[in-house]
Formats: sequence, C-alpha cells, structure tokens
Amino acid sequence: MTSAPDLAVLPANQVSPAALDVLVRFRVLIRTAQRHSQWIERQSGVTGAQLWALQELADDPGLRVGELAKRMALHQSTASNMVDKLDTMGLLRRERGSADQRVVRLYPTPDGLALLARAPSPARGVLLEALRAMDGAALGGLQTSLDALLNQIRDMDSGFGMQPMPFMEGGA
Repeated sequence: MTSAPDLAVLPANQVSPAALDVLVRFRVLIRTAQRHSQWIERQSGVTGAQLWALQELADDPGLRVGELAKRMALHQSTASNMVDKLDTMGLLRRERGSADQRVVRLYPTPDGLALLARAPSPARGVLLEALRAMDGAALGGLQTSLDALLNQIRDMDSGFGMQPMPFMEGGA
C-alpha cells in the first residue's frame, strides 16, 4: 500500500519528499515519451511526430497545415517544417484548391499509408493515448494541478516563455 506523501511545510532550503516524488514522475513521463518516439523512429524511419501527422491525415485527408498544427498542439511553423520533410520523403502530397490556389490541402500518399499500416502503435504516442484513456474527472484534475504548477513557474520567472517543447525536431 502506498503511503501518503509527506506534505509538511519545510524550511525554504529543503525539498519535501512529495515534491521529489512528483519530479521523478515527470522525469518518467518525459523519458517514456522520448523512448517511445525513438523506438518509433528506429522501427519506421520517421519520428513519432511525423507518424502522428500521418495518422491525422489518414483519419482526415485534406487537412490544411494550420488544422494539422492545431490537432497536434504545434506551432504552425513547426507543423509546416514537418510537412516539408514528409513531402520530401514522399509520404504526403500537397494539393492546391481549385477555387483558391492559396489553400493547400494535405493527403497521405500510398507510401505514407503503407508506412502507417506497418508502423508500431500508438501512432499518436503513448502519452497522448494514456491521457485520452483517462476519465474526464481525472483528466480535469490533472489539468488543474498542472495549471497551478505552471502558474508557480510563471510567478518565479516570466522569462521562460511558457512554451511547449517541440517534438524531437531533429527529424520532425
């Protein structure tokens, strides 16, 4: 049986065991996501983020780059760079709209769909799939707690920028 964390107030120069336990859990989450992405890349030749993008396009062909970025919680320039790489690899194709040539739609190619079919799963990554599997109350509680943590960080130093980490962009 797991004991309750030590929540006693400690002097400013000491860290509570509960805070250290939470830090360890964050490290496990981050490392698990990194290892899964690295495994995806070794198995399929694309990064975890690239595989996720292909999954989104297979599920909903014809997305625009901005729509893909929103679904993946990425900055549009990050998604655009990833689309360029997938296009260069022959895994997706761009198609301009007939009415408005500025609108570019994205579609997986047959090679992209074949890669997706043989790639390891989950294509969207273990962390997102685990979050999707949580019940609403637990997910809401986690979001509230993480927001409180982010507010603490923001209060300590606004210079951090509070931006999400890009996916391992070496290959995305």
